[in-house]
Amino acid sequence: MEQINVIKVGGGVVEDVASLQRLLDTFSAMPGKKVLVHGGGRSATKMAAQLGIESTMIGGRRVTDAKMLNVVTMVYGGLVNKNVVACLQARGVNALGLTGADVNLIRSHKRPLKKVEMSDGTSQMVDFGFVGDVEKADGNILSKLLAQDIVPVVAPLTHDGNGNLLNTNADTIASEVACSLTPYFNVTLTYCFEKPGVLRDGDNDASVIPHITEADFKNLTAQGIVSGGMIPKLENAFQAIGRGVKRVVITHADHPDGEGGTTIE
Repeated sequence: MEQINVIKVGGGVVEDVASLQRLLDTFSAMPGKKVLVHGGGRSATKMAAQLGIESTMIGGRRVTDAKMLNVVTMVYGGLVNKNVVACLQARGVNALGLTGADVNLIRSHKRPLKKVEMSDGTSQMVDFGFVGDVEKADGNILSKLLAQDIVPVVAPLTHDGNGNLLNTNADTIASEVACSLTPYFNVTLTYCFEKPGVLRDGDNDASVIPHITEADFKNLTAQGIVSGGMIPKLENAFQAIGRGVKRVVITHADHPDGEGGTTIE
């Protein structure tokens, strides 16, 4: 079965021009089929602040009211997505920018009230607003685009089939896209961000944890070593492995080819 790389790049990298350009240089040079999924949370937070809209994060995930939905739609589906597509076109990569609504790529439903464990050890029921939980990603349509040497660039927005866009965690989007491609390809999923991997000490870039199992994940979370946005990233990584993705790596944005970093097992 043919190999494919699904690369997810975080908002911190997207916002830094030099880091993004380096990643796109490496991504463009990677041989074979590939898909790029991007975040943009920091850019959305910055834009929201400029518009006087408060950002709320709970358990590493963004609460999205109607005003924030407008912001993330503009930032993710417009500013970030089309900038990445244009930069890839300049590198000779025939990229196509997509949200989950385009070609019915990713269908989701509005997240119900959800119990969330808080940092102080308590839990509470949270209404995340216009946030989508994915029901299905269409790997068939992606495979057809890829067969035409088109490189999909996917923004973290989905739709519910009733005319509503929904903000959806970019790590989840990457995992769902990767899983949807497993009937057609041998899939490697790589999460790229500003750090060289999952760190045992957040202030020490040399403290990369080379391998993490589900048991390790539970222990690291209980110890507070893994927290915030890294929790949903690892949850999605393990889900991908369980659904047929061959390899998941969390590594620095300079290594979208999966070199080094933390391998999920």
